[in-house]
Amino acid sequence: MSGWDRWLRVAVCVAGIALSVYAYHVETSRERDPEYTALCDINPGISCSKVFTSRWGRGFGLVEGLLGAQSPFNQPNSVFGIAFYALQIVLGFVPSVAAVAALLVTSLLSIAGSVFLAYVLFYILEDFCVICITTYALNFSLLLLNVVRLRSLTAKPTKKKKNKKSKAH
Repeated sequence: MSGWDRWLRVAVCVAGIALSVYAYHVETSRERDPEYTALCDINPGISCSKVFTSRWGRGFGLVEGLLGAQSPFNQPNSVFGIAFYALQIVLGFVPSVAAVAALLVTSLLSIAGSVFLAYVLFYILEDFCVICITTYALNFSLLLLNVVRLRSLTAKPTKKKKNKKSKAH
């Protein structure tokens, strides 16, 4: 892994962790105080707290129906985000095809989750969430980084041609 993609991965993941921590803060603050207004609550149509406190903000809106509200997997989506970005950082420093495969699989899952949650955001909640859209872009960026990394690890080494200089004596 070259230097630029390592630093870019870390920057993208740190941004993702920061946004996920902020999302967690907004959700828990709103649960404690229904009057809490987050910085990302710009107006009724652009509200992150509306999204984070909706049924879709925990377990992607699916875990409660499948495993129950008390399931340990029924966590705020931001908790899954923190784990995902941390995993992307750690595995991003492991120089193996298996690590890259894990990075790609988790990236594809994050893209599937992003597409699903974007649908929920725009068509079910009819909202715009700046934090959400930013994390979708970060997830897509990580997918691209992981594809580039896979290609670099699986690329066949190119043979260097030797200079054939004839020596005249």
